[in-house]
Amino acid sequence: MKGLILSGGKGTRLRPLTYTRAKQLVPVANKPVLFYGIEAIVSAGITDLGIIVGDTHREIREAVGDGSRWGAKITYIHQDAPSGLAHAVLTAEEFIGDDSFVMYLGDNLILDGITSLVDEFRNSQANAQILLAHVSNPEQFGVAELEGNRVMRLIEKPREPKSDLALVGVYLFDSNIFKAAKRIKPSTRNELEITDAIQELIDMGLAVDPHVVKGWWKDTGKLEDMLEANRMVLDRLAPYNHGSVDDVSTINHRVAIEEGAVVERSHIRGPAIIGRNARVIDSYIGPFTSIQSGTTIRNAEIEHSIVCEDALIENIGIRIEDSLIGRMVELRKAMIRPRAYRFVLGDRSVVGIL
Repeated sequence: MKGLILSGGKGTRLRPLTYTRAKQLVPVANKPVLFYGIEAIVSAGITDLGIIVGDTHREIREAVGDGSRWGAKITYIHQDAPSGLAHAVLTAEEFIGDDSFVMYLGDNLILDGITSLVDEFRNSQANAQILLAHVSNPEQFGVAELEGNRVMRLIEKPREPKSDLALVGVYLFDSNIFKAAKRIKPSTRNELEITDAIQELIDMGLAVDPHVVKGWWKDTGKLEDMLEANRMVLDRLAPYNHGSVDDVSTINHRVAIEEGAVVERSHIRGPAIIGRNARVIDSYIGPFTSIQSGTTIRNAEIEHSIVCEDALIENIGIRIEDSLIGRMVELRKAMIRPRAYRFVLGDRSVVGIL
């Protein structure tokens, strides 16, 4: 089997961060979301991977490299436009050839991995297998209708769903998916939908099996989803200290302190992670917080948040919560008069002020 990871798209729901970086590289517990997908596929015994890339291809290539750090071989496949998941499949046809493959959306995170799903497909006679999860808002997803252990119908974002089983961003296919994808027409949003391609497989009389996920999964396309994913990964964190913590600082619960990080006169309550060469001075870091490399937190309090690399948070008189703070952001109390709020904010920024 081969692996196919989709890492194109513009990440509009995570703007303004995604104006300047690929959405698949936004960190969860100080690791890009995309890396969790690569690790899940490799853990399932698949090491020949293709990554679909678009406008952010240079950043993806720089971050991922040739795959050798995971014991994998990575081929980059350029998609000229984000024209739907089935279009991405067709873009990868030359890479996949006649092999079966797992397709993984690069901004999804499945906490328990996909090994059991891959093993199930390898041992079955199915032509496709899809990962499903019970959701409270099925009208926002592709929805599957089942009959026994077979998928009978798929509908993309139905107005009146007949099922609460939503498609999760992992699919397994044999080469028949290429034939099916070539038969469908663009949807009303002018995209080739993977739900339509899978429905075509069913209409062709081929077998599509479901796998209902019992663990936790998340599409990290929105702020609240990123923070929840960060919380879930940190909740499994193994504590360690490879940095420097002075005698008056306190570290409680599961906290990971990476090499070169410095903690002085501060209190950190985990689960939390402090990145390489970060500095936490006279501050409080609360649960479910990820501080990336090179960041400085001085005389401030923050919890349930993600702070990206090389940021500065300083002299903030109120606790920061539920926040995603981008790279090289400076957030500080102005020490000049007259007193006033002063902002330099990118498009689609959101600021809450008491």
